[in-house]
Amino acid sequence: MTWKEKVHEVIYEADTKAGKVFDIALLIVIVASLVLVILDSVEYISLQYHYLFVTLEWIITIFFTIEYILRVISIKKPKSYIFSFYGIVDFLSTVPLYISLVFAGSGALLSLRALRLLRVFRIFKLVRYSGAGSSVAIALRNSVPKILIFLYSVVIISFIAGTIMYIVEGPEHGYTSIPRGIYWAIVTLTTVGFGDIHPITPLGQFIATIIMLLGYGIIAVPTGIVTAEMAKENTRKNTQVCSNCGEDDHRDSAEFCHKCGYSLNKRQQEKEIENED
Repeated sequence: MTWKEKVHEVIYEADTKAGKVFDIALLIVIVASLVLVILDSVEYISLQYHYLFVTLEWIITIFFTIEYILRVISIKKPKSYIFSFYGIVDFLSTVPLYISLVFAGSGALLSLRALRLLRVFRIFKLVRYSGAGSSVAIALRNSVPKILIFLYSVVIISFIAGTIMYIVEGPEHGYTSIPRGIYWAIVTLTTVGFGDIHPITPLGQFIATIIMLLGYGIIAVPTGIVTAEMAKENTRKNTQVCSNCGEDDHRDSAEFCHKCGYSLNKRQQEKEIENED
C-alpha cells in the first residue's frame, strides 16, 4: 500500500485498530476543543488561564488543519470530500481561529467547533452503529409522506376545534378570535397547555377533554409510522469508505462503490493500479 492508501485507511476507515484509535483520539480532541471554548466564555476563568487556553487552542487548530489536509490528499477525488456535508463541517470548524487573526472580535466564531459534534456518529462508525443509523435515516425518509398527511389532519382538527371554542366560549373567556381559538387548540392538542387561556363553560371543558385525549393519540401516531418503516428496513451497511470518491454508504456484501464503481477490495485496487501502470 502507498502512504496515501495507508493514510486513507486510518482516517476514513474504522475496520483496523489504527483507524479506531485515530477516531477515538479525534473525538477526544473535539470534546477538548469544545470544553476550551466553553471555559473561555467564563470571564474569571478566561482571565486566569487566558494564555493556556490560547496555546491549547492553537495546538488543537493545527491538529484539525493537518487532519483536514490529510483527508483531502488521501482521496483520489478531493472535491467529493471538500464539498461533502462532513467536508464543509470540517472546514467551518477549522478556520475560525485563523479568521480571528485577521478580524478582531471574531473569536466568537470558535463556537462553530460545536459543528464537529456532528461527526460523533461517523467517528464511532462500527458496523452495528452504521447499519442502525442508515436504517433510521431510510425509515424517516420513507415516513415523510405519511407524516405530512397526518400533520395536515392535525391542522384541520385544530382549525375546527378553534372555531368551535370561539363560538362556545366567546371573547369574554379569552377566545377573542378564531386564530386565538386555533392557538389554544394546538397548545391543548400537543399536551403543552400553557394555561394562558382555558375554557370556563361546561361545554367548553367537555370539548377540551376530548381534545386532550386526542392529543395522546396524536403523539403516538408519528412514532408508529416511523417504527413501522424501520421494521421494513433491514439493510445492513459496513464501514467501507471508497478511496476514490469518499462514499461511505455501502452494503455489507458490496464489492464496488455504488456511486463511482471503484473497487472496495484492497487487492482488487492494487490490481487496477498495476493495470493502469
